[in-house]
Amino acid sequence: MEHVLLLFIFFIPILGLTNGTETEEDFTWHLKKIPQIVSERTLSLDRPKFEAKTKLELNSVCGIECQRKLPVPSLSDLKDLLSYETIFENGTRTLTEVNVLGLVLDPAGNTTTRRSSRKKRQIYGTDSRFSIYDKRFMTNFPFNTAVKISTGCSGILISPKHVLTAAHCLHNGKDYVKGSKRLRVGLMKTKSRGDGRKRKGTRRSRREVSAAQEDPDVATELRRQSKGGGRKQRRSGRKQGSSDGMPSFQWTRVKSTHIPKGWFKGVSGDIALDYDYAVLELKRPHKRKYMELGISPTIKMMPGSMIHFSGFDNDRSGQLVYRFCSISDESNDLFYQYCDAEPGSTGSGVYLRLKEPNKKKWKRKIIAVYSGHQWVDVNGEQQDYNVAVRITPLKYAQICFWIHGNDENCTRG
Repeated sequence: MEHVLLLFIFFIPILGLTNGTETEEDFTWHLKKIPQIVSERTLSLDRPKFEAKTKLELNSVCGIECQRKLPVPSLSDLKDLLSYETIFENGTRTLTEVNVLGLVLDPAGNTTTRRSSRKKRQIYGTDSRFSIYDKRFMTNFPFNTAVKISTGCSGILISPKHVLTAAHCLHNGKDYVKGSKRLRVGLMKTKSRGDGRKRKGTRRSRREVSAAQEDPDVATELRRQSKGGGRKQRRSGRKQGSSDGMPSFQWTRVKSTHIPKGWFKGVSGDIALDYDYAVLELKRPHKRKYMELGISPTIKMMPGSMIHFSGFDNDRSGQLVYRFCSISDESNDLFYQYCDAEPGSTGSGVYLRLKEPNKKKWKRKIIAVYSGHQWVDVNGEQQDYNVAVRITPLKYAQICFWIHGNDENCTRG
């Protein structure tokens, strides 16, 4: 029966790409010309106090209705918002002011698209997350790109030396959080021999089969391992009886951290969380495969409006947790979605699979950063959403500039 299910899985992506109006060719990474982010001057700042508490859930931020009323940012506004703060491992801090070149402003301003109503929970109905227990999964692409941040969040590898995460994992808008002074990043590795008892092969969980339906490469891996080695998922957050499926971490010090100035304004000025992202530069490069950045498409350009991300949810201590879901609402800068997630997964890289231009090969790229469970004010009432910050062309240009140190490698994305 299992082989019949796996065979059916391979046809799911093909069937899912046609709904009467859309075809497979619609779901392609369309390369765009990117605005340039140019450094103008760098100023020294006082050392931070590192006294803020890490807060993984934010209140009173600008939601969907609020965003519709926001004025279109001017070029001067964008230059200010995209200027960024850099903090180094020795505690010194700088502010870099930037200029934005080649940008065509959208006169339409902030728009939102709604697909369906939401329920007020971080876990929506049946918990659709599943834990990755098999070593061959967690240490191979794409799951090996997920990293753990020492302040309690998750992140994703975006280069041999850089990690993308959420800004609020490091800074509360007024000060850097405790623990960020000696910030570290944990890269997954399998436990050494003797760390756990030998595991017997068991049947695949239904959750793994469901996940494979949404990601053909997961299906390929399941098929390759179809003779055993899986572990059935338990729905509770308890640790499993064996430590064999739990990742251990190789911890690496962070050399520097970049946070856009828009994040500081976003918290203190009570506007949208459009700039809740940060990039960490590792002290030493890693040799793992990382995931490339992509510009976030609109919902209608995503197969099934589906997104994916993996992180380290606090209620499943020591486990890598994967999930996929459909986006329910979107604005120019944010995704509002149903993905089941708990604190600890914030900062995870949200990714998507689309075809490469003029090729039959499908490729994953990061299109957003999971900001977490947020309470927002909608028509005078507090409502909750799981929110992700979209990688727009401007944010792509900024993150690419942080990675390469110049704009030469960031002209198209």
